[in-house]
Amino acid sequence: MSDFGAYMDRNISLEPTQKGSLDGLTFAVKDVFAIKDYVPSAGNPDWLHSHKPANETAPAIISLLNNGATLKGTTITDELMYSLNGENYHYGTPINPRDPSRIPGGSSCGSAVTVGAKLTDFSLGTDTGGSVRIPSSYCGIYGIRPSHGVVNIDGVIPLAKSFDTVGWMTQTAEMLMKVGDVLLPPQENGSFSRFIMGKDAWALADEEVKKALLPLLEKLEKSVPSYSTTIIAEEGLQKWAEVFRMLQGREIWQEHGAWIQRVNPTFGPGIAERFRWASTLKEEDIAQYQQKRRIIQQRMEKLLEDDGILIIPTAPGIAPLINLPTRELEVRRNQTFQLCCMAGLTGFPQVNLPLTTLNGIPVGLSFIAGRNQDRKLLRLVSEWTEKW
Repeated sequence: MSDFGAYMDRNISLEPTQKGSLDGLTFAVKDVFAIKDYVPSAGNPDWLHSHKPANETAPAIISLLNNGATLKGTTITDELMYSLNGENYHYGTPINPRDPSRIPGGSSCGSAVTVGAKLTDFSLGTDTGGSVRIPSSYCGIYGIRPSHGVVNIDGVIPLAKSFDTVGWMTQTAEMLMKVGDVLLPPQENGSFSRFIMGKDAWALADEEVKKALLPLLEKLEKSVPSYSTTIIAEEGLQKWAEVFRMLQGREIWQEHGAWIQRVNPTFGPGIAERFRWASTLKEEDIAQYQQKRRIIQQRMEKLLEDDGILIIPTAPGIAPLINLPTRELEVRRNQTFQLCCMAGLTGFPQVNLPLTTLNGIPVGLSFIAGRNQDRKLLRLVSEWTEKW
């Protein structure tokens, strides 16, 4: 398949409105971004048929067009962005360009595939619980979830607003920084002097993944001013993931519950069960998790401040095979959530680095920095990629 099954509509095209730093570059967008006179599907036919065309184009897209980039197509997403797999019951599974027998990861699956297959120079996605980071890891590309709130998310279909971010994916670290120069606001300069390996995060990784990433960690340890290990969550990352899951679930139902009750949409396996569970959450159940989130934020802020980098595996393992039973995928999803929840709960930026493989299949390494350290983080990623 020439387009790797990545596109919702490959014919949508917007020309640059001005010249700029992205002249000559093309990008695709996840089918959740507003494009004037077009209806984004959010990965679900019932959503598509029950919504009207957008009155204007999302600001993030306009920023890219104003800097010389050309929009080429909208891409498939998991239904209402509520998955990490990239298998859409209605529109199909985009083909992982690194291994067609494996899922591409979601929910920004189509956007990741256009980059991994070199159909576009970069792509836009959204990341709430890992939806840029995980497909980036599975498809062997660079991807960033920026600090929460630093990139304009107007004109994007929400999932859970206190977690939602606009992220982007590229083939190179240099391109990741180039797009960031357009989308990110001015931020303070400086450098990172402390590099911290989260022992409990690494304990979640498959043994073969640890072995694949070990040479990179050894090289990093020898090259940085300060390298240490720590336990990120004394109470266990499973507890952190539960905080994320409960808060996200409640926000999701607040956002989409009324539409679901009105339209009674058809959801695919896994997605339907998640929405059904989210519908059971009550506001009075959530207060304790909001308090726990604040404690987690404070602890992570103290750990990283403005000069620390947390090093973790992006995902517990390589991309799972396609068409695995839903129950098996849910087990892996729960493990993956424990790695993804840190940046989500804190609003910190995280970048996936595709620096190694396992039998030719990508394995992702992640750097997490403190809030609003995005530009500095992208510079670090570019510098270290050159060294590695």
